[in-house]
Parts: sequence; C-alpha cells; structure tokens
Amino acid sequence: MKKVQQGFTLIELMIVVAIIGILAAIAIPQFQDYVTRAKFQDGTAAISSVRTATAVCIQENAGDPMSCDDNTEIGVVMGTTAAEGAITISRGTFTASTNGTGGTAVFVITGDATLGACVVTATGTVNATDISWDYVTTGTNCTKSKTGYDT
Repeated sequence: MKKVQQGFTLIELMIVVAIIGILAAIAIPQFQDYVTRAKFQDGTAAISSVRTATAVCIQENAGDPMSCDDNTEIGVVMGTTAAEGAITISRGTFTASTNGTGGTAVFVITGDATLGACVVTATGTVNATDISWDYVTTGTNCTKSKTGYDT
C-alpha cells in the first residue's frame, strides 16, 4: 500500500497568500491614518493646559482675549512642537469684539510633510459665560480619518 502524502496543495497556499494580500492592502492605510490621527491628538493634548489657562485669563480680564495672547499674560509656557517634532504648535490671531468682551482665541496645530501637511485650527469663541472650542482641519486630503477633526 502507498502512503498518502500530507500537506497543502499549491491552490490552497495561493488562496491564503491572496487573502493575506487583501487584508494587508486594507490594514496598512488604516494603520497609517491611525498613527497620523494619534500625532494630531498629541498636538491637541499639548495645548490643553494652554487653552485652560487662556480661558481663565480671559475670564479674569472681563472677557477680553487680547489680554491673554502670550505666555506671560496667561502664566503658562506653550510648547511649540509635539509628536516628536512632527507637529508644530503656534498661536493664531486673537481678536476682541467691538465692546472689548467676546472675540476669539486661536491656536494652530500644523503637521509636517509626513502627516500630509494638514493644519488643525482650534478656535475658542468667547461668550458671556464660557469659551466654546471648535476644531477645523484644512489641507489637501486632510480628512477626519487623518486628523480626528472635521474639515
């Protein structure tokens, strides 16, 4: 009697390789977006204490953002980079309303070329009782899946 050989056929191996290829084609771009999104979240976390200090400063200055547009006025030093240098953080233009109460406070989070040069702008709108923060993404192909924020 002959002994039957055991193992996989060439067809079975080709099917497994094809399935792995399809999964990799889907997973790799998703993973890259995940890494990019995490770096932008690191930038957002880097400005969270500055946003809070700015909000407190604006409250203490009768709702005038112009009195709180640098580190010495808010008492907190804002970092200029995050995500190991892939993110640059800066203050945008702070504006006051016509009567001195209200206006906006703006922070800009910019990704380098490895992050698609996407820009996330955090705009705090000063209201009578609080500051509401809105995040907007700009740049080519800078979607919510890349930055975590809407365009």
